[in-house]
Amino acid sequence: MSEEIRGRLLLGDEIIPGRLLIDGETIADVTRDEQETGPIIAPGYVDLQVNGGYGVDVAEGPEAIRTISRRLPETGVVAYLPTVITSEPDVYPSVAAAFTEAAGCAGARPLGLHLEGPFLSPRRAGAHRPDLMESADLSVLGRILDAGQVRLMTVAPDRPDALDVIRLVRSHGIAVSLGHTDATYEQFEAGADAGAMMATHLFNAMSAFGHRAPGAIGATLLDDRVTAGVIADGIHSHPASLRLAFRAKGPDRLLLVTDMVAAAGMPPGEYELGGRRVIADGRAVRLPDGTLAGAALTMDDAVRAMVRWTEATVPQALRMAAEIPGRILDVPARRIAVGAPADLVVLDEGLKVKGTMIGGMWVYQRPE
Repeated sequence: MSEEIRGRLLLGDEIIPGRLLIDGETIADVTRDEQETGPIIAPGYVDLQVNGGYGVDVAEGPEAIRTISRRLPETGVVAYLPTVITSEPDVYPSVAAAFTEAAGCAGARPLGLHLEGPFLSPRRAGAHRPDLMESADLSVLGRILDAGQVRLMTVAPDRPDALDVIRLVRSHGIAVSLGHTDATYEQFEAGADAGAMMATHLFNAMSAFGHRAPGAIGATLLDDRVTAGVIADGIHSHPASLRLAFRAKGPDRLLLVTDMVAAAGMPPGEYELGGRRVIADGRAVRLPDGTLAGAALTMDDAVRAMVRWTEATVPQALRMAAEIPGRILDVPARRIAVGAPADLVVLDEGLKVKGTMIGGMWVYQRPE
């Protein structure tokens, strides 16, 4: 079954009027046509850090993953990594089993798990439990790897066991991101040398920049091997910090993540993150002691924020939400081209989602 979609197409770093022919699950033809007007058509978004959303936490089980998958297309997301923060050792195989049970669910595709811990620095714990970081050892890692389904793991390169962990994780074909770290510049670089290719939520839960001690932030900004994830909500990072990140990394080494928790898409109130109580006030999500605990951000909001607060063009911001995250996972090209997956988002002039297509099927269309 084929379908033609007309509008303004994101082609590389340009938005060009044209038409797409969708045949089955792929893009069969791309035609430029200067006469075409209408909405922006771009590759669907990929979110590498989704702890929860819409009232549920990933660790709650397969129905939670199904709920998140069903709702994410409202925000333009076509694929994502269910994310588990530092947890008790038994949680990891349990979540892996839930992921397997939820495979093939309707909506955004869960591509694998992002384990944000437990091999992190207790000095930069954020909303994670420091005691579980301190007790994590290679036997715990073995259980995690044996459970399967992991696509990305965040590791602190300042841990004594960090380089061994990074090399072992990479040997299983799993991408590694550096984060929740008190690393020196040199320790961070050693983590990249060992095979890490990303930094988890730049600026947050990281050793600060100093002119004599550049720390993890300085290393992330300078190392072209490292793609930085940013939470563009104006809470985790000041808009000026996002501008700095964009100027230092450019559109090809910066990607958007939401760090969504159960409070995302929900009213203010109390929710859970990895078994811990968190409080949402309508903008931020925090532990009872005031520590930030994930975000209520959605990916469509993050795209609009990057355009509003930085020098990023609309095409560049859209690539940061789709193509660049996909590159970290080495998934099929998230771009509009013949043979590419028909995983698309349709946007109005304000970059708000009008519709989302996954595998050539409309899974969300905004009521007009």
